[in-house]
Amino acid sequence: MKPRPYMLIGFFLSLLLTIVPLSGNFTNAATPTAVTPVSALSFTQGVQKTVLDNGLTVLTKEVHTAPVVSVQVWYKVGSRNEVKGENGISHQLEHLMFKGTNDRPVQFGRLFSALGSQFNAFTSYDETAYFGTVQRDKLEALLTLEADRMENSLVGPEQLTSEKRVVISELQGYENSPGYRLSRAVMRAAFPNRAYGLSVGGTKADVEKFTVEQVRNYYQTYYSPENATLVITGDFATEPALKVVKETFGKLSQRAKTGTGRALNNSSASSSLADASPSTPVAKKAPIVLKQPGSAALLQAVYPLPDIKHPDVPAIDVMDAILTGGRSSRLYQALVESGLASSVSGGAAELIEPGWYEIDATAAPGQELGKIAQVLQESLVKLQQQPVTPEELNRAKTQMQASYILGNQDITSQANQLGYNQTIAGDYRFIEKYLAAIAKVTPAQVQQAAKTYLNPAKQTIGFFEPTQPDGKPGTSSAGSGRTVENFSPGKPVDPAELAKYLPPATSATDSNKQSLPEEFTLNNGVKVLLLSDRNLPTINLSGQIDAGTEFDGNQKAGLANLTANNLMNGTQTKNALTLAKTLEDKGADLSFSASREGVNVSGQGLSANLPILIQTLADVLENATFPADQLELSRQRALTNLKVQLDDPKGLGRQVFQQAIYPENHPFHSFPKAESLKSITRDDLLGFYQTHYRPDTTTIALVGDFDPVKVKALLNQVFGKWQATGKPPILKVPSVPLPQTLTRLNKVIPGKAEAVTYIGYSGISRKDPRYYAALVLNQILGGDTLSSRLGTEVRDRQGLTYGIYSGFAAGINPGPFLIQMQTAPGDAQKAIASTLALLKQLREQGVTEAEFNTAKRSITNSYPVDLANPSNVSSIILDNAVLGLSRSEIQEFPQRIQAVTMVDMQQAIEDLIKPENLVIVTTGPGETVPKGG
Repeated sequence: MKPRPYMLIGFFLSLLLTIVPLSGNFTNAATPTAVTPVSALSFTQGVQKTVLDNGLTVLTKEVHTAPVVSVQVWYKVGSRNEVKGENGISHQLEHLMFKGTNDRPVQFGRLFSALGSQFNAFTSYDETAYFGTVQRDKLEALLTLEADRMENSLVGPEQLTSEKRVVISELQGYENSPGYRLSRAVMRAAFPNRAYGLSVGGTKADVEKFTVEQVRNYYQTYYSPENATLVITGDFATEPALKVVKETFGKLSQRAKTGTGRALNNSSASSSLADASPSTPVAKKAPIVLKQPGSAALLQAVYPLPDIKHPDVPAIDVMDAILTGGRSSRLYQALVESGLASSVSGGAAELIEPGWYEIDATAAPGQELGKIAQVLQESLVKLQQQPVTPEELNRAKTQMQASYILGNQDITSQANQLGYNQTIAGDYRFIEKYLAAIAKVTPAQVQQAAKTYLNPAKQTIGFFEPTQPDGKPGTSSAGSGRTVENFSPGKPVDPAELAKYLPPATSATDSNKQSLPEEFTLNNGVKVLLLSDRNLPTINLSGQIDAGTEFDGNQKAGLANLTANNLMNGTQTKNALTLAKTLEDKGADLSFSASREGVNVSGQGLSANLPILIQTLADVLENATFPADQLELSRQRALTNLKVQLDDPKGLGRQVFQQAIYPENHPFHSFPKAESLKSITRDDLLGFYQTHYRPDTTTIALVGDFDPVKVKALLNQVFGKWQATGKPPILKVPSVPLPQTLTRLNKVIPGKAEAVTYIGYSGISRKDPRYYAALVLNQILGGDTLSSRLGTEVRDRQGLTYGIYSGFAAGINPGPFLIQMQTAPGDAQKAIASTLALLKQLREQGVTEAEFNTAKRSITNSYPVDLANPSNVSSIILDNAVLGLSRSEIQEFPQRIQAVTMVDMQQAIEDLIKPENLVIVTTGPGETVPKGG
């Protein structure tokens, strides 16, 4: 009963401006074996529930595995509470909660960033949540800030006007996704009389009309202590923390009952739940068909479900795992393995009010959506007519139970679990009853759930049929030089001004003495890093093989990816389905994906299943057979993915940007084309595999609950026969000069609502001595869309973008320095001009001492939060080893940041900020380059 990703909308603070996924498979293939119930005590043990006099529910859980704490505030309000004409007001208010308070009239993102908090927020159907994770000494500061904005947020004309533009930019960005547009049409048809049928983010038409009084009234009604749950997890002492909670939140008054003209938890759905009842007879609806510009053909089917507390919910979720949980699932086998679809996923939305079950599929090239719908229906009928096998049932339960353990390895996720259950189910202990019920689900209950809820008469199905299925991105134009540059940015935010609004930390935290991994090399050359962590019964595996796309060349672009994607398709002793079941029966997961400089290996499982994970890894690395039929299926999926990428302003823009920086003969220039993918043969895959998949180019990092002595013996045993001959291939990557002048490129993709712009040039490598100074510089410039100079100017002051970020893609070789933003097409020019002016300002005036020190503190204070998640630790250890850094880098990184001087910073600006040499690429719905530019 976790919130599915497709239910959330809000700030997603990462370098890539991610579209919210429209469907998420609940069982993310991560999970134990014999299906005894997972003890839910690990989730709820030690939780203390306190209700303050003003009605605020407080959940505290001490977890002393890392020196960090997570603070989350969950409000029981979401799009469910919206009435006609105000769709999106919950989401709009979420944005305004970052704009400051009466006592602290500053962007709260800057305050959180200065504390080193990893923070975020989201709005969903039933809830709006705000969360931050920090070093333990910042707990009181976070509580003070959250209490302040619960009662004193600034909801005024200035804040609303600028943040409306930001929200509309966000909504228009989602419009770029055909899947989003299809989902919106299907949900409106499925729930015509209910708030759940509306988009969580709202509509542009409604957002434009919001008034200050309307939003303020909504805030006064729902952001009240008795309508909220405060969750604190991590390394703290309960009694002193509760004392601070009472001093900060305890003084807030209840507001929801004070005549605001709106009943608390009012919902437009409350009087019209008939369309949610599975037993209500309804004539079968005709499919919804969207014929619009796009790439791949899409299908979405939705079926009404009961609410989260209904006794059928465990059986429904087991049913979902059987249908869509991993490669061995029924719908994957029926649709993807048959070649009809390139992907299929599903998920149950069980909410405060009756929800829905959703199935999504992307058609393979040349396949008809009608045929996919037919096979889908046949699979559902079979589930209704025949009981599932004991093997399927056990696999589904195992996957689900283990996914809860693997999904709660960090304290942020544990707080999330508690907040979700308390807010949506009304009881943080709901997870205990739920997991106990999962363990008892029978084949008959699954069959009955399928009969009851997968009723064709209750189905709402939609087809997206692209009108540009060849994936060609339309017209392009190029210009160099003159962007309008009469723009003058405001002064950078003064951190000294910020400091007066920042609550103090309680005391200095001793820097966490992160344990160092043990490092050794097997006789055949495999490099291994082991870090034992006995706090949780889990294993996190990260690996890299030097077989990345840099070895492709233009003629065979896509070869590295196809090779990696076919590793799990069969070995000398196991076919694809057997390999999948070997892992999925235990709830474990192993995947491979090619990036520019290597093939990434990712694995997770419960510690009892470490041998199976390692044995499977060794088997596919040594004995992959690349069956011809599976190669054809994966080729079709790659062709579909290529169409989707070329139809996405982000994907196409990044490719055009990269190819403008790196010349045609450079390894970083190559990107797959339909022609190159179609030309790749099985012999090409075998040759690439035999040449590049070698023990002496493989690095494996393991973090988790294991005995290092036993793991060493296991690794020597399973990898012992894997030998390489000769020397590994070496690729010399030439350095790339900066462009001589400013270069503008524009690509038009029909049917899009927002433009995406990339700005930059070739940057530095990870081992460049200027790297740490570059990180501090980037933190100031655009490391965070709410607290950086770019975010302050382009997002906050002007409201031109939902997100703007900068970053150095520093690998073994120099990757690009880039700035990325999403804007309305008409705003792209102004946003680019603002960005160029900020770069010139940075170049000419440098940074202030206060800015510099704040940025360093922000990076070093945030670092322990990264180390609090075992999955992150395995990735950090691996990356450090692959990049040739010292084993102690994981400990010494904060000191290296602190050692950066103002002289280093000035040198980095001089060397790395070149406003006259930029490549600027904009992709989107129309011309954004000025005529004659």
